[in-house]
Amino acid sequence: MATSLRPISDQVIVITGASSGIGLATARLAAKKGANVLLTARNADALAAVVRDIERAGGDATYIAADVAFRDDMEKVARAAIDYFGRIDTWVNNAGLSIYGKLQEVSEEDHRRLFDVNFWGVVNGSLAALPHLKRRGGALINVGSEVSDVAIPVQAMYSATKHAVKGFTDALRLELQEERAPVSVTLVKPASIDTPFIQHAKNYFQHQPKLPPPVYRPDDVARAILHAASRPTRDIFVGGAGKLFSTLNKFVPGLIDWVNASFMVKEQFTGEPASHAEGALYRPGDDGQERGDSQHMVRHSMYTSAVRHPLMASLLLAAAGAAVAAAINSAQEEA
Repeated sequence: MATSLRPISDQVIVITGASSGIGLATARLAAKKGANVLLTARNADALAAVVRDIERAGGDATYIAADVAFRDDMEKVARAAIDYFGRIDTWVNNAGLSIYGKLQEVSEEDHRRLFDVNFWGVVNGSLAALPHLKRRGGALINVGSEVSDVAIPVQAMYSATKHAVKGFTDALRLELQEERAPVSVTLVKPASIDTPFIQHAKNYFQHQPKLPPPVYRPDDVARAILHAASRPTRDIFVGGAGKLFSTLNKFVPGLIDWVNASFMVKEQFTGEPASHAEGALYRPGDDGQERGDSQHMVRHSMYTSAVRHPLMASLLLAAAGAAVAAAINSAQEEA
């Protein structure tokens, strides 16, 4: 069954992890475009402040504090959206965070909590949303990562959770297609995004983590999410770097393994002492901010903007490939 999606201005959108970063940027942009928005995260005070800002700007929003790791919480979020707005048109599973640490040194408790949030949070949100989306038609959008395709060291379990999100999303899409359910299922795969990702991550190392460049803006991801909310989209990368490394990994996986093993650990840390060691793994962080503190900002993802124009996207990808090849050659010469 073909899926017909409403324009954003006529939608009710539920967003998890909406108190900061990508979720916050998406909530603000959706409200600005006229959508009715329900925000959810663990930090009730931050959510209330965001809703007040949206309402002052003329938007319509509400919130409910919840933890995506618990299915009952996600059922409450779905009921709150129905009670307040009458329906759900798009559900965005965005909540997530990371751990910086070697696999053999991170505690099993932390590993399991990370999966509870990043993977089971997506499962819980999806299963809570689907009865409502199937009834009227709509979009289910899961935020994965570039590491859904290419794993990286010292964020190994984060990579595993995002691989699991991809597998779940792809399989769910197939089951809904077989049912001919009127639900579009999208996997969004951001590259490094300037959000409070570092501040929210638990860190086992003595040095402060950083995002490997290039780093993109959270509103690039918000635009990609709203694109998928209004036009059925299978998957979409945010940031040409992520698309490039995913493509190269399919054809020259050994090369990408060498690059990641040789350079990716160093690229993820500053020389400064660690702060925010516990992060927000077990308790809400200091939310309310879209941006982090990246020092290597890319103003805009040209690749994501061009994704609706296949020829332009291919040209940009080819140019990025040439740039990365040159960088790898330079690194080999210096080694």
